[in-house]
This record gives sequence, C-alpha cells and structure tokens, in this order.
Amino acid sequence: MMKINELRNMTVDEIREKINVLKKDLFGLRGEAKMGRIEKPHKIGQARKDIARCETAIREKLNVKEPAK
Repeated sequence: MMKINELRNMTVDEIREKINVLKKDLFGLRGEAKMGRIEKPHKIGQARKDIARCETAIREKLNVKEPAK
C-alpha cells in the first residue's frame, strides 16, 4: 500500500510509471480471481485504491496555482 506522502515526493513521470505497473498487477489479479486461484482477494481493492491515490497526486501536482502577488 502506498502512502500519499511518498507520491507527493515523486515526479509526475514516476507516478505515471507506477500507475502502469499497478494497472498490470490489477489485470493479473482480476484474471486470477476469474479462474478462482486468487489467494489474497483484498489485493484487488488495494491496487484500485493505490491507482486512485496516484491519480490524485498527479492532479494535485498539475493543479498547483501560482501564489497571488
């Protein structure tokens, strides 16, 4: 499980790479679940939440506004 503070210290490109890895993991977990071989089904929800955290961190970085002068 990722912490939001870890993501805030990463660059946008690093976070996007992390999202790609998490999406591949989620794809594999869903396949295992369909076949009935998944040992830890909570990993699916955890991966989805990690992806959402990453996307939120990217949005925060892109929506930073300049301070008013």
